[in-house]
Amino acid sequence: MKTLSEIGQKSKMATYQLANATSIDKDKALKLISEGLIEHMDEIVAANQKDLENAKRKGISGALLDRLKLNEERIKAISEAVLDIVALDDPIGEVMHMWKQPNGMTIGKKRVPLGVIGIIYEARPNVTVDAAVLCLKTGNAVILRGGSEAIHSNIALGSVMAQCVEAAGLPEGTIQIVEDTSRETATEMMRLNDYIDVLIPRGGAGLIQAVVKNATVPVIETGTGNCHIYVDRDGDKEMAINIIMNAKTSRPGVCNAAESLLVDEAVAADFLPLIAKPLLDFPVEIRGCEKTKALLSAYGDDIKSATEEDYGKEFLDYILSVKIVADIDDAIAHINKYGTGHSEAIITTSYNKSQQFHQQVDAAAVYVNASTRFTDGGEFGFGAEIGISTQKLHARGPMGLKELTTTKYIIFGDGQIR
Repeated sequence: MKTLSEIGQKSKMATYQLANATSIDKDKALKLISEGLIEHMDEIVAANQKDLENAKRKGISGALLDRLKLNEERIKAISEAVLDIVALDDPIGEVMHMWKQPNGMTIGKKRVPLGVIGIIYEARPNVTVDAAVLCLKTGNAVILRGGSEAIHSNIALGSVMAQCVEAAGLPEGTIQIVEDTSRETATEMMRLNDYIDVLIPRGGAGLIQAVVKNATVPVIETGTGNCHIYVDRDGDKEMAINIIMNAKTSRPGVCNAAESLLVDEAVAADFLPLIAKPLLDFPVEIRGCEKTKALLSAYGDDIKSATEEDYGKEFLDYILSVKIVADIDDAIAHINKYGTGHSEAIITTSYNKSQQFHQQVDAAAVYVNASTRFTDGGEFGFGAEIGISTQKLHARGPMGLKELTTTKYIIFGDGQIR
């Protein structure tokens, strides 16, 4: 097993060749990866089965187990997503601006790779491929440190991708998996400033905060998602029900799933019974404010009491906090207090209120009459994403190819001195 320093050195050496790799070279490697995932599907599924069995023995179940699972259908989808990346324009080398100074010098601003990107993430093996191929397309080397729950899957996926990269003529250290999943190695990776240029954590709040607090390497904070849906008094009730059910139940274990429902008190008496039944039938556990419990008293103990903690929590499960608010101003204040800056939605037919919500809600993605589940690189047309940034520097929202670049200035002179 390689040490983290050895992995870092290889990655750093790889960046010099990757920075000069052509789009043709990189796309060739990506196509080979797409094919390799299908060719080695049986090996990948077998490795994933070991992880699933270990997870079940540890008592992991439900949405978290679903995030870990790889099957033929999911591997095919991952393979197709790699080809989506191939189809996208390569941002590296793009000259974004060029201007001439009064002294005759011409100055340009050009996109270049970040260098070595480190990813620390939890039990989602699809992230292993998404992150690797996005980094490859942008000429970055990547060091992938997943959680122990997915280690067999990650090693299998990493091995396939590394073979394909080398078959395409790109350097050996382009994509590397950290096989040691100990906490000590994670901490060491957070401080590997000599080799890693930027660190991106993906996972629950605990992991992200651990990285933010302990890393000396620059960090792009990605998102826990306490996402809200606010049903305004001018909202379409049928639309609201469809959006809420989609945002809460389609995949509750992802960061863009809705965790909190806010309802305008002017329509709460009519709307809450309409949404409570399909939620409880699903079943979704409702944790409501006292007004919500009173309006839904017919359901008795099926409606739990919401705590202060519930309003700020990312459940990642079939649980929804519900609060009745006075109006849109009250809803926005609640969201800005308890939200995590990820994705927020309003259901309304009022143009003025939609604009107020867009303007005043502080989040990476703000929706009018649509599900928060669309906050995703693929859904935004980026092909895939390396994460959803909930900070404001250096990127915000779904991070696609351009967010994995930095810039350099290129200057042309003819003998100017200062």
